[in-house]
Amino acid sequence: MVQFNHFSILFLVLYVGQTIVFLWLERLNLKYIRSHRGGIAHPFEDVIDRSTLARMEAYSASTSHLNSLRDVVSQSVLLILILSGFLTFLDSLAERWGLGAVPAGLVFFLIPMAILFVIGLPFGWYNSFVIEERFGFNRSTPRLWFTDVVKSTLLSGFLLSLLLSILIWTIGISPRGWWLWGFVAVSAIQILLAGLYPVLIAPLFNKFEPVRDELLAKKIRTMMEEGGIRTRKIVQMNAGVRSRHTNAYFTGLGKAKQVVLYDTLIESHTHQEILAVLAHELGHLKKRHIVKSILLAEACLLVAFYVGYRLFNLPVLYSTFGFNTHHSFAGLFVLGVMWMKAGFFLQPFFMAVSRRFERQADLFSVGLLKSPAPLLAALKRLAADNLSNLRPHPVYVWFHYSHPPLMERAALLETAAAGATGGFTTSSTGGRVVN
Repeated sequence: MVQFNHFSILFLVLYVGQTIVFLWLERLNLKYIRSHRGGIAHPFEDVIDRSTLARMEAYSASTSHLNSLRDVVSQSVLLILILSGFLTFLDSLAERWGLGAVPAGLVFFLIPMAILFVIGLPFGWYNSFVIEERFGFNRSTPRLWFTDVVKSTLLSGFLLSLLLSILIWTIGISPRGWWLWGFVAVSAIQILLAGLYPVLIAPLFNKFEPVRDELLAKKIRTMMEEGGIRTRKIVQMNAGVRSRHTNAYFTGLGKAKQVVLYDTLIESHTHQEILAVLAHELGHLKKRHIVKSILLAEACLLVAFYVGYRLFNLPVLYSTFGFNTHHSFAGLFVLGVMWMKAGFFLQPFFMAVSRRFERQADLFSVGLLKSPAPLLAALKRLAADNLSNLRPHPVYVWFHYSHPPLMERAALLETAAAGATGGFTTSSTGGRVVN
């Protein structure tokens, strides 16, 4: 049974506190949206009418309510598993079966994860076939949805098992240095996956091909030649088989780098708007944002590994939750849950870095196309097509938004237009215009 002590109090305060803050942020954001109900923000008046604005508000409310319910259910179940003695039962079961450290650790981790996965399935189904269907986004079928779930589950299970096996094995052979060797191994796998994602993983779910529109492809080549930009691949993805949502992204490392345009984006936007979105993604490439993000993440991971190592051998880490033995996988599980909760409060820092990168990419697009008008038009259309929330609460943005809110991005572009003298250049001010 769980012991009532200072450590268990700290754990519960962190665990429950994070969930409360998450729910409070969702409620705060919805109240903020409702308080501005009916007001169409500048400069979106020409693409968003009151009917579309009402659908935006309803879509935000529906997704927020689902996210809140899903979080409460999943976090409650996980807490019950921890406090009920279920984990100690798994630990003793592995002992009775005579499993080695690695197999026992996989059983210890994967069974709770499987329980949480099964509990989350109805929420995923409801999101796709009720909410997304209601607002006209869903194009998936039950068969395709189920196939995606199976693929993603097998892939996630394999990767999680690989990482856990390496960590548990490393702890066994190097009790003092495992934090460093574990960090090296996990980092190597993460970087390898980042490089292989566009080559091996993404094609498991979507089809990628050269841009079909020959005129658009010619305009893309011309823009890149004029900007002196080299990238190996610009492809379109068949996102439309699952959803009407429009987007684009930059992915991969080294020779696997590529810019991906959703086919829904190509279908619904003008060539000039697509070029602006593409120029934004090329801004990430030019400014090496993926590399910088990986380096930042790896630095934080190293700190997390070291702090975890310092806590790992504390008897209270095990005795608090009823473990009679100090099995490495039990310590990793408890620390993993604590890092998951503590990491939530670190999100504002990472989101701020990401938003800065996005502002830099916006300004790069302006410089490359010599005008903010195409990107502004694209953002306005993206807002209407995706029913984006135009007025998120600033604190909610602080925690959850990897991109600046659309109104802020529009203001940045208008400021760039107003301040343009002697033409635009690609050496814009790195996103310091708006902050």
